[in-house]
Amino acid sequence: MQREVGSLPLAPALRAKLVAAGFQTAQELLETGPCGLSKELGISKEEALEALQVVRQDCHGDAARTAGGSGTTRKCTALELLEEEQAQGFIITFCSALDNILGGGVQLTKITEICGAPGVGKTQLCMQLAVDVQIPECFGGVAGEAVFIDTEGSFMVDRVVDIATACVQHCQLIAEAHQEEDHLKALETFSLESILSHIYYFRCRDYIELLAQVYLLPDFLSEHSKVRLVVVDGIAFPFRHDFEDLSLRTRLLNGLAQQLIIIANDHKSAVVLTNQMTTRIGQNQSTLVPALAAAVSAKEATTPAGGHCRILCAG
Repeated sequence: MQREVGSLPLAPALRAKLVAAGFQTAQELLETGPCGLSKELGISKEEALEALQVVRQDCHGDAARTAGGSGTTRKCTALELLEEEQAQGFIITFCSALDNILGGGVQLTKITEICGAPGVGKTQLCMQLAVDVQIPECFGGVAGEAVFIDTEGSFMVDRVVDIATACVQHCQLIAEAHQEEDHLKALETFSLESILSHIYYFRCRDYIELLAQVYLLPDFLSEHSKVRLVVVDGIAFPFRHDFEDLSLRTRLLNGLAQQLIIIANDHKSAVVLTNQMTTRIGQNQSTLVPALAAAVSAKEATTPAGGHCRILCAG
């Protein structure tokens, strides 16, 4: 990321401020972070976040073109795409009906959005997945780890303990029934303490913290290569209030969605989002729809590599 600041696709006035502040390369910008950049340039945190998103996406595109060679795009056949899809693992939900609908569970490298009214069990399902992603491969799992980003304060560690305990007991019953050596060996390290220590929890209290956390997540995932699940519990919640500039909100959400797509693909992880419901008033009737649905889903639905599955939960 040694690209010079003057060549970045930013507004000329912003590039001038960066140069005047002593920034020379894109790497220096990314290391400064949104809060530091805001102070250095005298701009708002929102503007700093938006600028850093542009820089990271541009540098990521340069890296992809370099890896592919001289700006060539990747060429593959439909059969190769199908084989790649079939090779990806699934995170089971322990709900056979839901697993069947999803084709085996929550698929890695895809974005899954769970929508529903308050109290239907969206967070419960996310906590279940954060445990299930750690099930050893010999039991049908992916033996991964989980990142849990909480924007609403709904994460309950006591409930996770209950889920993890039940999961371990379930695997112990399977091992006792089959008496296979790999099952017994896997259970030596698959315990309640192990499960809890591999759920990485982040509490984000506003949209700036959420954007910053997702923006910094690739570096964290590079250091924790076993992560196979990223949960954002309450993707739209921080954006529903205190926004006068709706176009800025849309741009930030689009950047957030694009970053999550990159994370899902680059780190072979499942990204699970929960979303609230809101009422859409029509001419003759009103309907319940996912909050900020157009902004949250647009980038996901129109990017083939991202993939987007939406689950509507009813009480």
